[in-house]
Amino acid sequence: MSIRHYNNTDELLLERHDLQTIRDMIPAGSRILDLGCGSGRLLKVLKEQKQAKVAGVELDQQKLMQCIERGVPVIQGDLDADLGEFADNTYDFVLLSRTLQSVRRPDLLLQEMLRIGKCGIISFMNFGHINNRIPLIFGNMPVNRNLPRPWYNNQTIHPGTIADLRNLFKELKIRVIKEIPLSNKGDFLPFLGKIWPNLFCSNCVFVIER
Repeated sequence: MSIRHYNNTDELLLERHDLQTIRDMIPAGSRILDLGCGSGRLLKVLKEQKQAKVAGVELDQQKLMQCIERGVPVIQGDLDADLGEFADNTYDFVLLSRTLQSVRRPDLLLQEMLRIGKCGIISFMNFGHINNRIPLIFGNMPVNRNLPRPWYNNQTIHPGTIADLRNLFKELKIRVIKEIPLSNKGDFLPFLGKIWPNLFCSNCVFVIER
């Protein structure tokens, strides 16, 4: 995938292919809600480059302040408990950027995001990637580019695989409109990602609908 050159406001985005992929697929003028929006970098880019009407939900107080500093509208909320206040079909796209595996009930969050928005876009870290499987063979949890923190100090409580997420979509009767496997710098045999993404892609972006 070629990397386009933008101004410095999305320098961090260019280091993450999943965020670049999400940015490139959003139509101009869309209504966007980012669940677990972090510091608001992605929403700021979508606001500036796609003229999107953006909003975020974030629990962490420090990240909330960073969103405000960037001029990104944000609501403090718990994704497991506080989404009932959003009306049905109020956004064109609801985003989950490496967030799904950090909530208590990913299945309920998927249902909520497709109630609130017409379409969902999910960036998903693949724990089935070979870079993660090799340490497990030797009895250790992986620590690498995608999982830089040790098991006792990270927010991921549901270490699922691409295959696991596909199965969950089927169980919830969610349609996958597009699946985009992604390989990052340093991935082992990344050219095999298109053939066997569950083993050779460290990330995957899914576009989903009811």
